[in-house]
Amino acid sequence: MTWRSTWLLFAQTVTVALALLFVVATLQPEWLRRDGAGALPAPTFVRAPPPAASTSAGTAGNAAAGLSYATAVQRAAPAVVSITATRVERNPHADDPHSRFFFGERAPAPRRQIGLGSGVIVAPEGYLLTNHHVVDGAVEIEVQLADGRQTQARLVGSDAETDIAVLKVDLRPLPVLAMSDGARLQVGDAVLAIGNPFNIGQTVTAGIVSALDRTQRGSSPFQNFIQTDAAINPGNSGGALVDAAGTLVGINTAIFSRDGGNLGIGFAVPTDTARDVMQAIVRGGKVQRGWIGVDPRDLSAELAESLALSVQSGVLVAGVMHDGPAAAGGVRPGDVLLSVAGRKVASSAELLPAVAALPPGSKARVVVQRGTQSLELDLTIGERPPVGRP
Repeated sequence: MTWRSTWLLFAQTVTVALALLFVVATLQPEWLRRDGAGALPAPTFVRAPPPAASTSAGTAGNAAAGLSYATAVQRAAPAVVSITATRVERNPHADDPHSRFFFGERAPAPRRQIGLGSGVIVAPEGYLLTNHHVVDGAVEIEVQLADGRQTQARLVGSDAETDIAVLKVDLRPLPVLAMSDGARLQVGDAVLAIGNPFNIGQTVTAGIVSALDRTQRGSSPFQNFIQTDAAINPGNSGGALVDAAGTLVGINTAIFSRDGGNLGIGFAVPTDTARDVMQAIVRGGKVQRGWIGVDPRDLSAELAESLALSVQSGVLVAGVMHDGPAAAGGVRPGDVLLSVAGRKVASSAELLPAVAALPPGSKARVVVQRGTQSLELDLTIGERPPVGRP
């Protein structure tokens, strides 16, 4: 065999071997692996950590970090109650001759109306705060606690000017919600509204303090609301507005709404106002405010110049009620009130609380500017008439 024949045989053998290797690599590649070498590694799954146990320490930590208000709710919610107020409305057709023709002398039965609201237990003696409009005219008031207990409540008294009412129940023991002094509350603070909206059960909503010392057009001059965007809906009236620590800062009382639903503008009576009203009601059954019977106007520099007044600040008396305390004491229209009982007044907003703080029947000296004369007049303070009366 010549070298040429040997080379030809070698070339053919290599060609066949390469062809076989290509076929095996394409159709059965696992035949070429050695003891699993080259196999893909098995995946190692990362397990999610188990949920943290619900502990008071963990909850408090979350609340401190601003992640949860659970601790505040646990402190406040037990003292927030649901209120059912029953009213009896006389049938408007009772005296209608046509009704008497059909029903005889027996008048149609009065209609019973059920009103729903919320309240807050603020004293271990059984005192509750709610809204005047929740219980106004009610013949029966039922209170249901968060723990399921139910009882009848007695109306101690109410004040339409601030929309605050005080109830009393005889259940013991009672959860009590601590009241803030209101001085620390600032715009931007986180707050929670707790109540029973639409009678669906106790509900908590969150927001911030949107404004302080807010008044509404046509509202009582003694109302200085906390404004909040925490959702407040029908049934929340009389419920609690609490801070992030679970301390009562206000009594939810009203909303700004076009259709009765929440628009993110709610109002609450500050606790310092509610506390003062409650103390007055418990002490005397009602809130008594001083009154002198004048129609006040703020005195601007332009008005003082146009009336040729010798003073630039004070409260202009636009009118004096006949037989009122001011008229009896010698105050005249056109006078400018400068001080009441030693308290200077520069606007109507300052005059009203200065007079209201004086006990009815007490004596008070007022300083007025009449033309170029400064006069001191002694008045016997009257009692401010109820809302709706002159």
